[in-house]
Amino acid sequence: MRLLPISMCRPGMKLGKSIYNEEGTVLLAVNVELTQRLLGRLNEFGIDYLHILDSRTEDIVVEEIVSESTRVRGVTEIRSTFRKLMEDSNRRGAIHYYDLGRKFRELMSTIIDDISGHSDAMVMLTNINVSDSYLFQHSLNVCIYSTMLGLSFGYSREELMTLGLGALLHDIGKTKIPYDILSKPKQLTPQEFEEMKNHATYGFQILKDEPNIPLIAAHCAFQHHERINGSGYPRGIEGTEIHDFARWIGLVDSYDAMTTTRVYRNPMLPHQAMEQLFTGSGTLYDQHKIAMFRDKIAIYPLGMPVTLNTGERGIISHLNMSVPHRPVVRILQDEAGQELKSPYEVDLSSRLSVLITAVGEKTIHGGI
Repeated sequence: MRLLPISMCRPGMKLGKSIYNEEGTVLLAVNVELTQRLLGRLNEFGIDYLHILDSRTEDIVVEEIVSESTRVRGVTEIRSTFRKLMEDSNRRGAIHYYDLGRKFRELMSTIIDDISGHSDAMVMLTNINVSDSYLFQHSLNVCIYSTMLGLSFGYSREELMTLGLGALLHDIGKTKIPYDILSKPKQLTPQEFEEMKNHATYGFQILKDEPNIPLIAAHCAFQHHERINGSGYPRGIEGTEIHDFARWIGLVDSYDAMTTTRVYRNPMLPHQAMEQLFTGSGTLYDQHKIAMFRDKIAIYPLGMPVTLNTGERGIISHLNMSVPHRPVVRILQDEAGQELKSPYEVDLSSRLSVLITAVGEKTIHGGI
């Protein structure tokens, strides 16, 4: 199976995994043959990548650490709750949703169970399989990343529950932001940005008195934009004044925002976003948290097409857990661009002179 950017997908290719709409209904099923019209519609829906069936890569199985059914359920429940809150946007903090805590604790329990069954896996999240708003997909992604990191860090199940709830609901305050600001396709004005920054405070106000939502989870919503050097918002607190859970979530929130398509910019490649995080090591984010995150993230996801400095092209076929930036590449085209009848593999962990110079259609200057 191949994982292709939608820009590289062509009519006649067949889907390797189903695509769902925001209600959890299958839009396109496995084995559906893509047409130009379908590709155009998927692009409009904000789908960045597609799993594509391919006889030369059928042995490459792209497993998710959270099941497809859990992901669809997660996005659907986030969407339902957030939209209900958006309808009450004129009643900030004045209304309680007594099933909010129960509903999301049940979801978190399933997410923890799924991730616990893949505790040694590396996370490979891209905007795939579910057509939906950035806010809903992003909330679930941040939850999955944070819960995986918490599990690796050794948190108890109840601590994972609190961390996960804080991550899942960290952006709930955006339901109180005017829609024209939330969906603006270009840079916000200073006044609009100040209002956008209020979402951290709004989130705390929504969550702090909700039954079954730990107060720490509310503080995660309050603090996820704080930074350890005091440069964040809304209060400019620093260091250990910021709860440890909020520091995990702030790191993950930044990474997922950078690697996801937004209405006003294209996404960064995973390795580029990781480099950006490291520039803030010790000032914006905890150094040891970034290091752990780097070791748990598949910088080059399985099935992703790459180009090498030799001119050869292929896809990521295996991950090297000890050196994530040096995966195994299955070569499908030679340096002249000719398709190979007998693909072969190059292990970059033992071929140090061979570098990845492009991922998908994007060139990496200097190579990695």
